[in-house]
Amino acid sequence: MLTTLTPIVTAFFATRVADARRVLHGRGQLYPGLETLTIDWLPPVVLISAYAPFTDSDALVALLRASDVHGQIRSIVLQHRDEQQSPADLLWGEHLEEVVVSEGALRFLVRPGRRQNAGLFLDTRLLRDWLLGNCHQRKVVNLFAYTCSLSVAALAGGAHSVCNVDMSRPSIQWGEANHVLNNQALTQVKSIPHNLFTSWGRIQQFGRYDLVLVDPPTRQRGSFNVERDYAAVLKKLPKLCAPGADIIATLNSPFLPVSFLHETFARILPHSEFVGRLPTPPEFADRDPEQALKICHYRLPLKATA
Repeated sequence: MLTTLTPIVTAFFATRVADARRVLHGRGQLYPGLETLTIDWLPPVVLISAYAPFTDSDALVALLRASDVHGQIRSIVLQHRDEQQSPADLLWGEHLEEVVVSEGALRFLVRPGRRQNAGLFLDTRLLRDWLLGNCHQRKVVNLFAYTCSLSVAALAGGAHSVCNVDMSRPSIQWGEANHVLNNQALTQVKSIPHNLFTSWGRIQQFGRYDLVLVDPPTRQRGSFNVERDYAAVLKKLPKLCAPGADIIATLNSPFLPVSFLHETFARILPHSEFVGRLPTPPEFADRDPEQALKICHYRLPLKATA
């Protein structure tokens, strides 16, 4: 393991890295022997996520500390993603329950190891970059907002307003804290902490929207299954959207190819235009891009169609 990992970790920490980044994406199947491991840099915390029993923690801690030539690391945490509730162990350093990380000019509150997700999906970094340049004076709805990182980027990019929808009230509250952290007025933010499928009327009330973000979980127990429910979401969009609205749709299932999105849009929104596929960060390279995160850009017609 260390033979493969040493040059990756050494190269990453050879310079000062101010922003949150993935260090190792073992799940991309490009590093033999590391397929069940990811390492994230959430300054000043290194978060190791193990998706199978992991017994080399002492050696990995020694490697990380030896590579930390600029003294950036204050905490190393191991999260056991293969175990129920994904417990986390502090392997070295300080217990930092919450930290504020940067991504360019944006700031986000993260909680390394506290849940299955620390609060910021690093693989959508380039989507946030896209939003910074494509939201000026637009009304945006974020249908699976989680902690609202995409909405933060939209407002930072000059959006008129954002509407955040997520069934988890704590996640929405976390997202509001992220907006405040970025000096964004909550008067521009509408929060709907309810199940999407029981909230269409209220969501529509704040529209019509110029940009729709559809970034669902693959499966959320009792509320969403991507294969079953994606089409149901798309069916509602014509009543929510302004003419010519852009739709950013993601698919994070390793078992569904991008053609699933294209076919679902063709069936439910046949007059929509596929504009292109947005990139994911190079540090998330995958041996099979169809198993990685897919981010697609579609656009509705400017005029109503029969």
